[in-house]
Amino acid sequence: MKFVYSLLFLLLTLDFTAQNVKCSIKELSGQVVKLGTFYGLKSKTLDSIKADNNGNVSFNIKFEKPGIGYLITADSKPFFLILDKGEDIELVGESLSYRESIKVLKGKQNQLFAEYAEQHPRREQALSAWGYLQKIYVLDSLFSIQKTPKSAIEEELIRIKKEDLNFLKNIDPKSYVSWYLPTRKLVSDVSTIAQYRAEEIPATIAAFRALDYSDERLYRSGLLKDAVESHFWLLENSGKSLDSVFIEMRTSIDAMFEKLIKDEKKLNEITDFLFDLLERHSLFQASEYLALKVLNEVSCTIDNNLAKQLETYRAMKKGNTAPDFAFYPNTIFPADLQNPKKLSDLKTPYTVMVFGASTCPKCKEEIPEIARLYSKWKAQGVEVVFISLDENPQDFQQFVSALPFISSCDFKKWQSPVAEAYYVFGTPTMFLLDNKREIVLRPNSVKQMDAWVDWFLIQGNKK
Repeated sequence: MKFVYSLLFLLLTLDFTAQNVKCSIKELSGQVVKLGTFYGLKSKTLDSIKADNNGNVSFNIKFEKPGIGYLITADSKPFFLILDKGEDIELVGESLSYRESIKVLKGKQNQLFAEYAEQHPRREQALSAWGYLQKIYVLDSLFSIQKTPKSAIEEELIRIKKEDLNFLKNIDPKSYVSWYLPTRKLVSDVSTIAQYRAEEIPATIAAFRALDYSDERLYRSGLLKDAVESHFWLLENSGKSLDSVFIEMRTSIDAMFEKLIKDEKKLNEITDFLFDLLERHSLFQASEYLALKVLNEVSCTIDNNLAKQLETYRAMKKGNTAPDFAFYPNTIFPADLQNPKKLSDLKTPYTVMVFGASTCPKCKEEIPEIARLYSKWKAQGVEVVFISLDENPQDFQQFVSALPFISSCDFKKWQSPVAEAYYVFGTPTMFLLDNKREIVLRPNSVKQMDAWVDWFLIQGNKK
């Protein structure tokens, strides 16, 4: 009997943790429908089923914690829904791509999700419109004397905001949707706030800083990437000076890492993503601060590849002296150079170190562009040294045959002593050195390097 009771208990437990997702949507007829979910910056498919000829499909899934899922076909947009144990979902409608055509017949949290997804954008549009009118009635002398409409506008703004807050307040605080909807609202409203309601920017930034970026609910929401991007996009577009923006970004990085340092896996994932984001936006002061913070202050173990990527900011930051090295025996020199033995033998005022490879798509664009600009740079006292990370001698020779500047390769790729000494983790990578090998600039593109030549050398010589 004990065995029977134990078995019944186990079956009941398994049944409780399962969730049924049932759809009857005309568009799905005969199509393969995928049910997926999120974890961190990645998504994964939970199941894949072919719908019948009437567009009916049913999933039965088991999972431990609530989060956001999505239904998708080969030719539809994802339809997002809340996955939570014990809450079955039933959907009917026309098309997954048009949320307005879908009705949620079953699933309380998903009904609330659908209702808010329909109402909130309309409230946001109204807020922006009333906010625009409010500015006119405050700033324009033709309207500012009109007390009645000014008062009516203020009252309507308050009413709309209160209505939105009350909707969220009335949701069961223990449910996943009660956390998800305000977080989704925070992320989705960023561009509107930046464009139309700048007075809300400080409170919105504070809300982003208050987010726990190690929270499992955020990791399972599909919002992690958007939350990080929106947070730093708003800082970048807050209307402040660039110096002030970098100060704000440092504050935000500190706030994010307060709880992230307790979770090694999430720390690595978010650091990697944020570092790449800041680099892509040329926010190098912020990416340097992030790199040094992680390397100097965080006790967690950093992934080897990420650690190498971050270490370049500590070892190769502006003002440091770049390593000297001997040129490889197969180095190709321009005719006007007397075959220097090592980097320090170059007597030009400046040297641009360029790391790349024939297999790098970006290098195939950037290196020829450097060749085109070389005579201009050379005339201003800038030499170029290209260190190839190719493995095949023929690939190297073919790639550099038409280049007018120093080109060298030892065919060891990432294990090249020079690449390791300069902490190169990607191609193309550039460093601008002065005649003492002090790092003057870490250009993120040929365009930035050329702008530096124009501004500091050509324009500087004219003054």
